Amino acid sequence: MTDAAGPSRDGAPTLTVVFPAYNDAGTIASMVVAARLTARRVTDDFEIVVVNDGSVDQTGDILIELEKWIPELRVVHHASNQGYGSALRSGFARATKELVFYTDGDAQFDPRELTLLLEALTPDVDYVSGYKRHRADPALRVVLGRPYHALLRQAFGLKLRDVDCDFRLFRRSVLERLELHGTNGTFGIELLKKLEDARFRFREVPVNHYPRVWGRSQYYTLRHVLCQYVELFRLWLELSVRKTHLRPAPSSLPGVATADETNLAP
Repeated sequence: MTDAAGPSRDGAPTLTVVFPAYNDAGTIASMVVAARLTARRVTDDFEIVVVNDGSVDQTGDILIELEKWIPELRVVHHASNQGYGSALRSGFARATKELVFYTDGDAQFDPRELTLLLEALTPDVDYVSGYKRHRADPALRVVLGRPYHALLRQAFGLKLRDVDCDFRLFRRSVLERLELHGTNGTFGIELLKKLEDARFRFREVPVNHYPRVWGRSQYYTLRHVLCQYVELFRLWLELSVRKTHLRPAPSSLPGVATADETNLAP
């Protein structure tokens, strides 16, 4: 991460909004605009970082055009699809403000509800995580997801009630104290496990979840599900059995290798 920014002129905390995006051409523009409108209401010092993770649709072109009109927008382009975790790590590494918020670029969450997280981030709280009021996914996915997420909470000893709600706000100093390595969809479990094991204080707030209106999820093909279970088992051995993350860690968050990405922001 780059050097920390000081408080904004109006005394409000400074804010970085991070969106990982993969083939989100139909939604990313509205997400960026909604995030900008919301951020402007709460602080005069913010930035929006979008990581285009090797999209093969028009996501990259749309973001390049948006940069011409939105001065707070910074776009990072991965030359190829590196995975959800890599996209988030790349975005976190480029955050320069006091607070870091992230959600996905597919519009299943509403960036305007960031204000709910900000209200819950009192001085005694290190990060705030949303939990879905109602999961707006197909019925079969909801039914299969309940035991899966209960198993994850049990296996990794997580207290968070919704480990699959990618709508979170952190103090940047908290992220800088974690060493994160994940590149795929299991990144969220790694993040939450390391946060809880480091005894960071959290609060949860209910947020709305909406049906997918563009594209399709990359996480429910047979190949991906099998790979996900293999990776989760490896992660469980590392974090819950060997507990290697409890050893002394570097003070900064490693970014994604820059050899395979191009930052087109001015």
